[in-house]
Amino acid sequence: MTRRDYDPAEMGRAAYPLINSVVVPRPIAWVSTRSPEGIDNLAPHSFFTVAGVQPAVLQFTSVGHKDSLRNVLATEEFVVCVCTEPLMEKVNLTGTDFPAEVSEFDAVGLSREPSSKVRPFRVAESPVAMECRLAGTKVFGECTVVFGEVVHIAIDEGVLRDGRPAIDLLKPVARLGANEWSSIGEVTSRRRIPFAEWDG
Repeated sequence: MTRRDYDPAEMGRAAYPLINSVVVPRPIAWVSTRSPEGIDNLAPHSFFTVAGVQPAVLQFTSVGHKDSLRNVLATEEFVVCVCTEPLMEKVNLTGTDFPAEVSEFDAVGLSREPSSKVRPFRVAESPVAMECRLAGTKVFGECTVVFGEVVHIAIDEGVLRDGRPAIDLLKPVARLGANEWSSIGEVTSRRRIPFAEWDG
């Protein structure tokens, strides 16, 4: 193996495609927000994960000061919807840099569904919506990590099996490097081994 070395401090933003291509696959937060003026915004964010369990906290990163971030900072509410294979094209279209006064729901042709505990709408076509209230932010240069406490979860019964979402029914998609996307692919199971059962 011959490695090539990189110094992110020297590369600046040029390090972004390298990191983006190896931290994969990345789940996509389809973030729904509402501006103080009542414009419904919807955008995909692939820097997304779980940040806490009790309380339940999600996090997504805004690269730059985009509409999602502006709206969250102003209203302290957002909804994370799950991106699935049948919705992949529309998820991608909502990544278009529409002006702030244009709602992606309308531009792309998606249906609004009222949320239970926050003002931003859910995406009616998405099987899972997690309603969040802002729990805090952390700024790293041009990026802002947004933390949201999950205050309500709504799941389509059609993707549940034995009381939990089943991966083959949910069919989530992920972002990879460059313009690459991925479906879930082959799924295998591994049980975590307790140390009491460890035999070396």
